[in-house]
Amino acid sequence: MRSLWDLLLVGTGGFIGASLRFLVSGLVQRVDPLGTFPYGTLSVNVIGCFVIGLLGAMADARGVLGPSARLVIFLGVLGGFTTFSTFAYETLALLRDGEALRAGANVVASVSLSMIFVWLGYVLGNR
Repeated sequence: MRSLWDLLLVGTGGFIGASLRFLVSGLVQRVDPLGTFPYGTLSVNVIGCFVIGLLGAMADARGVLGPSARLVIFLGVLGGFTTFSTFAYETLALLRDGEALRAGANVVASVSLSMIFVWLGYVLGNR
């Protein structure tokens, strides 16, 4: 069973990650003043994938992150920063609004860019 300390670490990291997501996605979303494409959500998911790939590789190859740091960063910060549920909801909203092409573009961009950036982070983390 996890300790109360582990729970506090994850919760603190989640607070930090969710706060960063709110700030970063809001700033990035200004690229689309009409709000017709979820650039903010796409950006935090791609950034989060890059960071988890980079830090995951460094942690595996060099042992730079201990168990507590992994809890805070991976589960807490990055778990709060990235958001699959928001991606799914925004895609559904695009479909409901008759924007099937934009919905498809969001799915393709989110999945492909996330995979590319987690790989890129992992490659750079192994250098």
